[in-house]
Amino acid sequence: MQLTFSPVPKLTTSSTAAQDYLEQIHRLIGSKGYARVADIAAALEIAPASVTAMIQRLDAEGLVVYEKYRGVVLTKDGREIAEEVVKRHEVLASLLRSFGLDEATIYQDVEGMEHHISKATLRVLTTIVEELEANPKLLARLRERL
Repeated sequence: MQLTFSPVPKLTTSSTAAQDYLEQIHRLIGSKGYARVADIAAALEIAPASVTAMIQRLDAEGLVVYEKYRGVVLTKDGREIAEEVVKRHEVLASLLRSFGLDEATIYQDVEGMEHHISKATLRVLTTIVEELEANPKLLARLRERL
């Protein structure tokens, strides 16, 4: 898994909730081609009214463009933040998956970690994931120790 790291625009809200919304919008656009409030609400298991309030806040911050009844589009800054959160998620999930943890545990743990991990630590973990993927014998030895 080769990941590149670029400067991430400062998230004005800096909230994990805002990052979760941006990540989910990015995923929906990637899978469906669009993101609507109803889709975001269903994916995050949140009331549509709450989603609308957050989307309006993200729109005011210039991270999304929201048109009522039309959907949500990420701006360049919003997309960069979402992509960085997705990268963190993928590295952490890949690392935990390497050791055979179940998907429910991986999801729960990654959701807690992905917003709080520094770029330096993410680089270290990315390197570890890459080495484990390239060296199955090392991974097998480590799994035996668990």
